Amino acid sequence: MQTLSGIERRASRSVRAGDVTIGGGRPVVIQEMIFAPASDVDRATEQIGRLQDIGLRLVRVAVPDMESAAALKEIKKRTRIPIVCDVHFDHRIAIAAIEAGCDKLRINPGNIGSERKVREVVRAAKERGVPIRIGVNAGSLQKEVTEEFGGRTAAAMVSSGLREVALLERCGFFDIVLSLKSKDVALTIAANREAAKKTDYPLHLGITEAGFGQEGVLRSVCGLTPLLAEGIGDTVRISLTEKDRTISVRLCRRILSSLHIPWV
Repeated sequence: MQTLSGIERRASRSVRAGDVTIGGGRPVVIQEMIFAPASDVDRATEQIGRLQDIGLRLVRVAVPDMESAAALKEIKKRTRIPIVCDVHFDHRIAIAAIEAGCDKLRINPGNIGSERKVREVVRAAKERGVPIRIGVNAGSLQKEVTEEFGGRTAAAMVSSGLREVALLERCGFFDIVLSLKSKDVALTIAANREAAKKTDYPLHLGITEAGFGQEGVLRSVCGLTPLLAEGIGDTVRISLTEKDRTISVRLCRRILSSLHIPWV
């Protein structure tokens, strides 16, 4: 799909999270993450509500424990936009979040555990039609990957992500979104350019912990604009270290609008 500015969007598969479609030539989906844990239902729903009020279509929530996973049921009752659950280290929490009604799951390569545990998560996701985002972060790459590629390189990041993709595919699972993020702007750009050549799964863009104020804005603009201008990116989140998460959403909209790229 070509935008009004002549940018040719990268062709990608489409994945549905609730009533939102990511990829497949659809408008870029803007995401944001609340800072209250899911276990604090009142604060979590208040923060999601503020984002709903400005038209956000997809929100991410940290689910660090079973209490948070159980709280998702109540959060879902009080909110109306799809929820992405961020889960690390424990496959049982990921399964509990899926069973509680999460609309999309985000996991990092290697930190959910053995292949058997990943398969259990995938089985639950497949049964309920929940897509999985494989979130590669340069700062937490597996030791064997960094040793193979001589450090935290773009090639190492892409390899880590595609290995996890291959595992999910072996499980017969294809509702996948891939992200490759770093605090290093140039590394993030290089990794996403390489991934865009090697897979047609939707790509989620972002700079890890972009920072406060002007510094965070500059890092985000410098990191995201080149990729978006090349047609890379199906969903995006700007990680400003601000308590008012609507600021990041408005910045995403300004970047996309300046490039004449449709967004939701």
